[in-house]
Amino acid sequence: MLVFLTRGGRKFIDGLPILNLTYLHVGRIPVEIILYLLFINGTVPELMTFEGRNFDILAGISAPLVAYFGISKKKMAKGSLLAWNVICLCLLINIVANAFLSVPSPIQKFGFDQPNIAVLYFPFSLLPAFIVPAMFFSHLVSIRQLLMNKVRVFDAN
Repeated sequence: MLVFLTRGGRKFIDGLPILNLTYLHVGRIPVEIILYLLFINGTVPELMTFEGRNFDILAGISAPLVAYFGISKKKMAKGSLLAWNVICLCLLINIVANAFLSVPSPIQKFGFDQPNIAVLYFPFSLLPAFIVPAMFFSHLVSIRQLLMNKVRVFDAN
């Protein structure tokens, strides 16, 4: 949050190339495959997979298309890029909420037959600790750049 609230932070995030931020979401594909394997292994509920309520893999599959055609080739309007980021952010929030409410705790609402216990162990604890915040940050930065007309497409260095 600090980078969004300080002048230096905003200058930093406004300089991040949106192309790289978009390609980052390709990483959601292996994450979704891992979640499916964790379900098969009995450490996350089915609702956290693409067979359940998790459609986040669509963000990963569409990311290279949006990056290449939408940003590199400039075939998508700014509004479409903005909509893609908002929709994918909503997909991310959906799985985070389902995962949070599936962890064995007093507020658990889902996954009683098979709770979300994988995130309690390394390396799967990196999902909520690093990967999800990186994806969330990437969407917020892209949305800010698109709304503020501060899009930096590619860093040549």
